[in-house]
Amino acid sequence: MLSYLKVLLYPFSLLYGLVMWIRNRFYDKGLLTAVEFDIPIISAGNLSVGGTGKTPHVEYLIRLLKDHMKVATLSRGYNRRTSGYILADEHSTAADIGDEPMQFHSKYPDIKVCVGEERMLAVPQLLSDEPDTQVILLDDAFQHRSIKPGLNIMITDYSRLFTRDHVVPFGRLREGRIGYHRADCIIVSKCPPAMTVAEKQALEKEINPLPHQRLFFTTLQYGALTDMVTHQPVDVPTSATVLLACGIARPEPLLEELRRRYNQVFLLSFPDHYYYTEKDIAKIKKECDDLPGSNKIVITTEKDAVRLQLLKGALAEQNLQMAVMPVEIAFLFDDAPLFNNFIIDYINRYQLVTGQ
Repeated sequence: MLSYLKVLLYPFSLLYGLVMWIRNRFYDKGLLTAVEFDIPIISAGNLSVGGTGKTPHVEYLIRLLKDHMKVATLSRGYNRRTSGYILADEHSTAADIGDEPMQFHSKYPDIKVCVGEERMLAVPQLLSDEPDTQVILLDDAFQHRSIKPGLNIMITDYSRLFTRDHVVPFGRLREGRIGYHRADCIIVSKCPPAMTVAEKQALEKEINPLPHQRLFFTTLQYGALTDMVTHQPVDVPTSATVLLACGIARPEPLLEELRRRYNQVFLLSFPDHYYYTEKDIAKIKKECDDLPGSNKIVITTEKDAVRLQLLKGALAEQNLQMAVMPVEIAFLFDDAPLFNNFIIDYINRYQLVTGQ
């Protein structure tokens, strides 16, 4: 039945793909204007609707650059409860700026984080507010073509490569596969840590990057658990029963990691970017209480944690302790220095050309 319904969606997929193709051709031909700014701008995004692991890649760029230059991130602030341009400050919450920007703001207080639906207007406002900014990271902006970034990074999930996908609603792509041509760098994310050279070569052949494009492969690396409120380390024995409560696009990689660490793991899933309610906190508590065993813990993601912080009172009332699982990316095949140099070289070339 589901396959039949999916086939019925195919004509709509073709229509949407055509609309996006026409839009992109207008930008390519200059019929729609893409604005360039006198500052290095690096865009990180994807062709699909989500779940590629974009956020830890943006965080990698933040860590790479923040100790050497003034870094700012600009996101649209998906699913926030505000609108317009906002520069994050000490009073900002996930409701104000969105969960991913709030995660950047919480983890890296020495950078500037701002949001704005109209990013073409948000960039000048950001530069007016923070004139010392030296590089802007555009978060999830691969389809936001009103700004022309100096460097365009496209991320594609190893288990859902764009080469094997289709345009929504038949598939998960926001535009046709040919959109990858705009990328300066393609990253295959969430690869198996033990990925072989032969598999790498097979994927290189399948993706078939253009001569100017760089291709990298990354894997997820999960860190040590910390308490969501105190941020102190949490020691969880292997014998513990774990409830993973999260609202992310693809919880499967984290679920697999937890199953490698602990004997019993259960999943309580919520929609991506979901704002929890007090009833949800009570539900999580009950689900945890109903699990087998005496040693039980609830684990969530960093992205969920910034949304759950809005309900500190409900968490305290339910006496619900939650641990946070941090995640970073690592480059396979010892390619981290190559990627780092690729990013730094772009910024250096820009500064050389502009004299900045």
